[in-house]
Amino acid sequence: MSQKTVRPTDIKLHQKSRLLEVAFDDDSHFKFPCEYLRVYSPSAEVRGHSPGQEVLQVGKENVNITQIEPVGTYAICLYFDDGHSTGIYSWDWLHDLGVNQEKLWKQYLERLAKAGHQRKPAKTAE
Repeated sequence: MSQKTVRPTDIKLHQKSRLLEVAFDDDSHFKFPCEYLRVYSPSAEVRGHSPGQEVLQVGKENVNITQIEPVGTYAICLYFDDGHSTGIYSWDWLHDLGVNQEKLWKQYLERLAKAGHQRKPAKTAE
């Protein structure tokens, strides 16, 4: 995580393309697929309560965000259409997900493959 907390300057949800776009005050800008945010939810349901307790999320290719709710001045809570709503995405967590998106996505795909799961093609936005 970063030393100084970065703050978002703009957050836009693109439901048709299932992307959350976030710009930060350090001039970084990220486009997060909803699936990526769902499988890397900071919730205990996904991450567990200690290392090694992570739960591999499968079948989230078509998940979408239905609502974004501020949590104080430090985070947002994302509500997903699969019923998941317990992850509190701090600004640092979101920024870290953006900075490490390529590496983390690759790790997720490797974990899926190792577990014998195959992603289904996501439905295209119309």
